[in-house]
Amino acid sequence: QVQLVESGGGLVQAGGSLRLSCAASGSISSINAMAWYRQVPGKQRELVAAITNLGSTKIADSVKGRFTISRDNAKNTVYLQMNSLKPEDAAVYYCAAAWGWSILQSPDYWGQGTQVTVSS
Repeated sequence: QVQLVESGGGLVQAGGSLRLSCAASGSISSINAMAWYRQVPGKQRELVAAITNLGSTKIADSVKGRFTISRDNAKNTVYLQMNSLKPEDAAVYYCAAAWGWSILQSPDYWGQGTQVTVSS
């Protein structure tokens, strides 16, 4: 099993910044890709960004240029740096993990989620 723990969520003003962290533990050898998804009430969970342990990334068009995903393999941790936050970015953000690019369709593991609220 792999456990994922998110942190860093909170309340920020529009235009502000926030950095989310996700630490993985357990059977780390079974995953090589991690991602951030987000979900708001009444809508499907959507991919925000994904990264492999070799550094390949995918960023959603809605956040491109504002959000950056990065990793620290030594710490088994991924980060989501969120800049120029907009009210529509408010959501519960979930960390996910999988083997390969199946991370984009059906992640094997999910974190509990961390709330991001953006005020205007």
